Amino acid sequence: MSYFDSSYIAKFYLDEPESDAVRRLADSLGQVRCAVIGQVEVAAVFHRKLREGAFGPGAFQEVMAQFDDDCGQGLWTWLPFTTALAARAAAAFASLPRSIFLRAADALHLVCAQEHGLSEIYTNDRHMSAAARHFRVRPLSVEPA
Repeated sequence: MSYFDSSYIAKFYLDEPESDAVRRLADSLGQVRCAVIGQVEVAAVFHRKLREGAFGPGAFQEVMAQFDDDCGQGLWTWLPFTTALAARAAAAFASLPRSIFLRAADALHLVCAQEHGLSEIYTNDRHMSAAARHFRVRPLSVEPA
């Protein structure tokens, strides 16, 4: 079982240096998990691409439709989020060293992976990677092809 943060799922649909490697990895894993907040984060990435002009309106609609279809087909397994999980993520900040910079959503991803018994998370976010060990999660990344 593997966990992708939302940036890895977005790379599956985008043409970025790591995208081919991410697609191959996702295909080889068969099932990829992510916290349900990732579904919203991926849609936000696509909208940002539209706003920045990387996607035209037609391409934006196509990628959103493909993502929606893939979600419906179970390509991505969205892990549930509970108030207890949110409380664990909030509480985690009390024990983080002062030097660790961690965004709220990244804490949610790390706690969610840990809660669901996933000891590794694919991310290329340097802040999440630096904080991961404090959640007993090992950050992984793919190399561009």
